[in-house]
Amino acid sequence: MEHMAHDQKAFKGIAITQIGVVVRDVKKMVEIYHRTLGWGPWNIYIAEPPLLHSTMLRGKPTEFTFINAETHVGPVDFEFIQPLEGPSIYREFLEQHGEGVHHIACMGTGSNYEENLENFAQMGLTPLMSGAIGDSIKFYYLESEPLLKIVLESGSGHMISIKPHMIYP
Repeated sequence: MEHMAHDQKAFKGIAITQIGVVVRDVKKMVEIYHRTLGWGPWNIYIAEPPLLHSTMLRGKPTEFTFINAETHVGPVDFEFIQPLEGPSIYREFLEQHGEGVHHIACMGTGSNYEENLENFAQMGLTPLMSGAIGDSIKFYYLESEPLLKIVLESGSGHMISIKPHMIYP
């Protein structure tokens, strides 16, 4: 027990920056969460080209679109994702599991996302899906479920940092 406590004290890991939930209707869910939990305001985005680009799924170029909404809940970003067109891990999750918690993100800052990606690769965690938002955000989801029992997202930042298409309320 003492050994475990010492290891936890010495640990300098990367923080949870986001919890992502896949849903069928983003607009409905932001209304429910705003009314029920008081969360908001919500930044709502339509992720499609040219804003969403350089998308890959299991190592192959692909195109997909989605609507998402993000708000801050303390230091953590909370996100709803509604898949629209094309193949994505969001669509797969919705078809296989229905709505629910999809991923936890531990984002890097700025350019250290590449260093994080290399570190994850050395641990056997390779990208499942990746892409870019505008000029500033690169993201990737790792094939982490077998090891971590969750899908882990990382990259250079979250959409909440860019101008939304809509704000609710």
